[in-house]
Amino acid sequence: MLPSAGIIKILCESLQKFPVKALVVDPVMVSTSGDSLSDPSTLTYYRDELFAMADIVTPNVKEASKLLGGVSLHTIADMRDAAESIYKFGPRYVLVKGGDMPDSSEAIDVFYDGKEFVELRGHRIKTRNTHGTGCTLASSIAAELAKGSSMLNAVQVAKNFVESALHHSKDLVIGNGPQGPFDHLFRLRCPPYNIGSQQRFNPDSLFLYAVTDSRMNKRWGHSIEDAVKAAIEGGATIVQLREKDIESRAFLEAAKACMDICKSSGVPLLINDRVDIALACNADGVHVGQSDISAREVRKLLGPGKIIGVSCKTPAQAEQAWRDGADYLGCGGVFPTTTKANNPTLGFEGLKAVCLASKLPVVAIGGINATNAGSVMELGLPNLKGVAVVSALFDRECVSTETRNLRSILTSVRCLA
Repeated sequence: MLPSAGIIKILCESLQKFPVKALVVDPVMVSTSGDSLSDPSTLTYYRDELFAMADIVTPNVKEASKLLGGVSLHTIADMRDAAESIYKFGPRYVLVKGGDMPDSSEAIDVFYDGKEFVELRGHRIKTRNTHGTGCTLASSIAAELAKGSSMLNAVQVAKNFVESALHHSKDLVIGNGPQGPFDHLFRLRCPPYNIGSQQRFNPDSLFLYAVTDSRMNKRWGHSIEDAVKAAIEGGATIVQLREKDIESRAFLEAAKACMDICKSSGVPLLINDRVDIALACNADGVHVGQSDISAREVRKLLGPGKIIGVSCKTPAQAEQAWRDGADYLGCGGVFPTTTKANNPTLGFEGLKAVCLASKLPVVAIGGINATNAGSVMELGLPNLKGVAVVSALFDRECVSTETRNLRSILTSVRCLA
């Protein structure tokens, strides 16, 4: 809540002096109950100064209307137009919140990145306990960004959190005013509220990233399912199916079986390149390379609840992946490898350049095995969350043993950090 132009000016000067990695601006100008919370003179400073510094701006429909000179907002089309107009003030993303739209049976927010609109739909919870929903949403977005989430995923997680909190607080009776507070700490004592979304992405799941290979499985007589099960038993924290030499129908059946295995163990399953297979088996996400369709296009197909990884070799590619809404980066090859043809070796310096530039969590890949994995993690690079391994796990007779050994090495390094 910034009640005067002078305070906004001081805030902008401080942000220029002490730049932050991600800035979420919730223009608290009109409360959910309709009260005006700032002086009219603040509008110009919001639009011309603060918004230009913001990564995302999150006005409700009343605030969006006020920012745009009192334009009426009654439909989703109106919200889209408002998001596009507010985007021109300078933020990188805009979220126009439709929770106050009186005639909607859903809580619909419009997310805009300058190119594409995403309508985020949720249940409308019937309750008087809605005081502070906007502040909570913005704070949750900031917290998710701090944990390494992409912007769209951060917004979806925040929206899900607010919806869940409203659900668990709907019958609270606290105070005598028209609006009551809702319970932010519901997770300490309540079962999960099913909001119909996937388990949110946790960057720590990148710690030991197992990537399958059909040729290696065939060499050792392993089925895809057996290889995945063995890797999970050994301690893999995330699995990617990269199966280039298999027919689509057989791949889909194997992917469905692997999805059951991973789901029962709480390990995310991603599909390499094949968005169609990921959709058909309801995988947790997709990993794409620079020559594949962009993360932005994948996101449109998969929706906001899925995990998207992108292979990157340069800071510029890392920046583009972040802009496109990816959740993490795969950076390599760190060491020479024969797993992928014509794959240049980046070395530690190349990995360091990407990690330093990235706004997303990074997993190192390429020629990594039990003899060098420790040295990769000992670099202590910002945003580096783990290693991805192919042949050192799957081109072996006992996948579970190799995975367990590598997990032990990585854990030792993490304990010493």
